[in-house]
Amino acid sequence: MTASFISTSSAATQRFAASRRSDLRKRRLLLGAMTLAIAAIVFASLVIGRSLTPPADVIRVLLGEAVPGASFTVGQLRLPRALTALAAGMSFGLGGAAFQTMLRNPLASPDIIGISSGASAAAVFAIVVLSMSGPAVSILAIAAGLGVAILVYGLSARDGVAGPRLILVGIGVSAMLESIIAYVLTRAPGFTLQEALRWLTGSLNGAQMEQLLPLLLSLIVFGGILFMKAQDLEAMRAGEETAAALGVNVGLVRILVIVSAVGLIATATAVTGPIAFVAFLTGPIAARTIGRRGSILLPSALVGAGLVLIGDLVGQFLLPGRYPVGVVTGALGAPYLILLIISVNRAGGKS
Repeated sequence: MTASFISTSSAATQRFAASRRSDLRKRRLLLGAMTLAIAAIVFASLVIGRSLTPPADVIRVLLGEAVPGASFTVGQLRLPRALTALAAGMSFGLGGAAFQTMLRNPLASPDIIGISSGASAAAVFAIVVLSMSGPAVSILAIAAGLGVAILVYGLSARDGVAGPRLILVGIGVSAMLESIIAYVLTRAPGFTLQEALRWLTGSLNGAQMEQLLPLLLSLIVFGGILFMKAQDLEAMRAGEETAAALGVNVGLVRILVIVSAVGLIATATAVTGPIAFVAFLTGPIAARTIGRRGSILLPSALVGAGLVLIGDLVGQFLLPGRYPVGVVTGALGAPYLILLIISVNRAGGKS
């Protein structure tokens, strides 16, 4: 009987190991396919414009050759825009997925809990009231995003940080900040109002290579921290008590994740403005695409990059007129937010 039990246990272990290997292969294939798709979209954004640039000329420009006409349109206009969209989308995706995973709530997005609003309020105040521009606006926006995160965290930290409480506090803070933004805009003179509104919509217009440096540094530093803590984050999906029982320093991980996610979101917002709902959409899309087993940080980063790149192409070339990327992502995200709130309410009503 003992031998039979051992044989059955061994067979079950082998089946589990085979299933795990199959899931891992599927995950790698999907990640590879997503990466290739992002690369193809980036290349398409270098080819497509008011006039099409032959792919061969694009490749020559990327290799450093001087190509009349293409060197300017591709190298100076389209390439900075595409790379900024790529880096900003990855930042929004990583930050949003980290919040949603840690708080185990799909509504726990920087769009919802006030971080983006904090950065936006600071930027609008800097542009309209202080007459700032360029890096000074970005620095103030990053600082404000971090400040709002600390405020929301502090107001919701009572006997630990509960996800629903943090979300409700964040929504309240966000509403207050949005009213401040509206008031500042009503007092803005015409020559600064247009710049402030352009920034608030989330736009890649005027993207420059110099803007990539803070985005890349943010991705390396803050993104690296999140990936280092990916396993701890996955453990926290089962609950903080379970994670602590598995040896996770929950308090330290929570602080590192919040600081890193806010750093990513605030930096991206400072460069492109608050591209609506990208941080909110990436986690659920990534989970549906690649499955919920394993970390969704990398898939979310890829989904975020794809959303911003595709949204920018749609806003420029597939709609009547030209629209900033934030308008396109906002139009996609708003219906999803409504459906998600309805589903969460139904689930709450059944429990």
